[in-house]
Amino acid sequence: MIGKLTGTLLEKNPPEVLLDCHGVGYEVQVPMSTFYNLPATGERVALLTHFIVREDAQLLYGFSTHGERQAFRELIKISGVGPRTALAILSGLGVTDLAQAVTLQEAGRLVKVPGIGKKTAERLLLELKGKLGADMGAAVHARNDAQADILQALLALGYNDKEAAAALKALPADVGVSEGIKLALKALAK
Repeated sequence: MIGKLTGTLLEKNPPEVLLDCHGVGYEVQVPMSTFYNLPATGERVALLTHFIVREDAQLLYGFSTHGERQAFRELIKISGVGPRTALAILSGLGVTDLAQAVTLQEAGRLVKVPGIGKKTAERLLLELKGKLGADMGAAVHARNDAQADILQALLALGYNDKEAAAALKALPADVGVSEGIKLALKALAK
């Protein structure tokens, strides 16, 4: 319902900010990655938002980028992960770090976030695989367009994110797409 707020930043009390939009003050919960990039109080700011209506509350969550908001939306779809936990995850790991953890299936990185245990971390990795890892993982691991194409080709051939990322790391930085695919397939065949 409320997708974006633009106004004057009145207060900053982590993880909440107060945003004045034409005389109406909105309390918005933000992850620390967004909080650190906010301007000083009194400055204008624009936040993408996600609005949640519960029986006992109406809550606004704000994000500085589309990627943060999309990651938040994917996280809250997972059973047992609420908005507060999703904010904690995005505060502890940036979107690219989260995507990399999903791509490489690194539960250890998620366990470092307060409130995330081993079982929850493994469930998050399982649920987010293909939703964050494949899309954002390509951007994380690909140093150029050729490597992004090689990664997508390996994923299309049925290799998982972890195998494809490992093969991509072993390739020279300036390799072409066709030669890179051949080298990556040779490395994966061993």
